[in-house]
Amino acid sequence: MQGKGELFMRSFETDVQLIKYKVLRAVAEHALQERLDDCYYTVPQEVIPGKKATMRCCVYKERAIVGERVHNALGGERGSHVIEVIDIACDECPVDRYSVSNSCRGCLAHRCMKVCPRGAISKGDDGRAKIDPDKCIHCGRCAKVCPYGAITENVRPCERSCKVGAIKMNDQQKAEINYDKCISCGACVSQCPFGAVVDNSYMVDAIKLIQQADHRGYYTVAIVAPAIASQFKGATVGQVKQALRHLGFHDVVEAALGADMVAKKESKELAEKGFLTSSCCPAFVRYIKQHVPEMAEHISHNLSPMAELGKYIKENSAWPVKTVFIGPCTAKKYEQKLDTVKPWIDCVITFEELQALLDAAGLPPEEQGELPTDDASYFGRIFARSGGLTEAVAQSIKEQNIDFEPKVAVCSGIEQCKVALLKAKMGKLAENFIEGMACEGGCINGAGTISHTPKDKLTVDNFGKESRKEGINMSVGSYETKF
Repeated sequence: MQGKGELFMRSFETDVQLIKYKVLRAVAEHALQERLDDCYYTVPQEVIPGKKATMRCCVYKERAIVGERVHNALGGERGSHVIEVIDIACDECPVDRYSVSNSCRGCLAHRCMKVCPRGAISKGDDGRAKIDPDKCIHCGRCAKVCPYGAITENVRPCERSCKVGAIKMNDQQKAEINYDKCISCGACVSQCPFGAVVDNSYMVDAIKLIQQADHRGYYTVAIVAPAIASQFKGATVGQVKQALRHLGFHDVVEAALGADMVAKKESKELAEKGFLTSSCCPAFVRYIKQHVPEMAEHISHNLSPMAELGKYIKENSAWPVKTVFIGPCTAKKYEQKLDTVKPWIDCVITFEELQALLDAAGLPPEEQGELPTDDASYFGRIFARSGGLTEAVAQSIKEQNIDFEPKVAVCSGIEQCKVALLKAKMGKLAENFIEGMACEGGCINGAGTISHTPKDKLTVDNFGKESRKEGINMSVGSYETKF
């Protein structure tokens, strides 16, 4: 792909991330130049030039898949679903759930045959076990009893990554999402090795909000998630802020301020009710409502930091405002569609999309000047990683002199959340507050992040320590004079 974007050399963890970046950047260039009409034709040619295939059987299939990616980059079907499957890209994963490897010795015991409840395993001509996929019910008993470990389980990466059982193989052997179970966490998006599972992008909507601001007489505010400190390698948060200002945003505010506000409110609510589950992670909240509805009454009634801050900005601004949240999370795109959030947040994009957009605009953060960033406290900024919310709530209880001792179950990933919620449901949870994060490690490992390294947590903590706010009360108090 040609153009000014080639000036910015980027490294990517996978080629799937690279192709996603190329498509998003190309679509962003078209949107910035207000020539979206030819996207479906020109972008596949730009991203897959020449006549030689490098990823699929032929360039025509590669371009067809890019065409589908363009569709998702333009917003997809525009329904309530954030995560979708590109059927033509989903065709390489193993179909048979269990298979017999060459390690099978054709032993005399044949425990695998004896334990199979459906008679799906038989002895082949060479004495080795054979599995009839039409009879196999995927119970896994054969794999457990094989003394040689010769029977292996082949689980599709998307299925293995989904901890709520929302993605399965359909009759056409393609991945299919059950939206009654899906929590939009995006784990399947980041784990699919062929990039067949994608999150719809609303980047073009954000571009249009910026382009139309002066004509329609409103002010644009970018709300950046605290995980941003760990994302743009070689650039500071202040440089990213400057890039966003040059892009056209009138102001850029840390969502960590909203985290300070939520921590203050949530600590009060916890003390009043005696037991609470956090409301900051939309995938965790959705998991409770869909999978453990008996616990829904215990979800904090506070908005998430994103929505809380958007609400405050819009209610206290002297002029009309459009807000764009920029963060690591695909579930935030789903949250934005909720009736309780839609009035306060107009659009959500991920860090992946922001990088592509800034490069398309010729605004790489590492080449910008630096603007000051002093919106939030240390405690608001560390919401980006697991355990951060817990520290913030404890600090807020201390600052407000609330007579209550928080005992917190810090849950990193849906599996830990599931255990804590089930214990609470049965009245066997020792703690009185559940901090739930759908992504292991917290927001720093969200599906929309650019970087996933062990150092990201340290980077977030160090950025938090740079805050000049002495505490949550100071942060919230000074913010009330901003708009």
